[in-house]
Amino acid sequence: QVQLVESGGRLVQAGDSQRLSCEASGHTLSWYSMGWFRQAPGKEREFVAIISRTGGTTDYADSVKDRFTVSRDNAKNTVFLQMSTLKPEDTAVYYCAASTRTTGSRYPNTYAFWGQGTQVTVSS
Repeated sequence: QVQLVESGGRLVQAGDSQRLSCEASGHTLSWYSMGWFRQAPGKEREFVAIISRTGGTTDYADSVKDRFTVSRDNAKNTVFLQMSTLKPEDTAVYYCAASTRTTGSRYPNTYAFWGQGTQVTVSS
């Protein structure tokens, strides 16, 4: 069983950049495809980005495409979400999640393991 810990969330201004990290322990990260999701107050958890086990395949929500980049370093058991040109509507708690699927999924219920989340707040 893998444990996930997100970090890097903070208060930033619109237009700024920020990188989130998700560090895994308890199991090698290369066994899992990884997803990033976010949840704003009063809203459902939504898909942000996914990356396959090897990093060769990625996918993004339309709302973040061309602004966010997901990557992974399996040797360091860490997945990253580089966010640029942040907008106030990006404000949310961001979660990373691990799936045993090869390429990942946009659907939260396909992920067995979740981190505790990290808060990203973008001021206008």
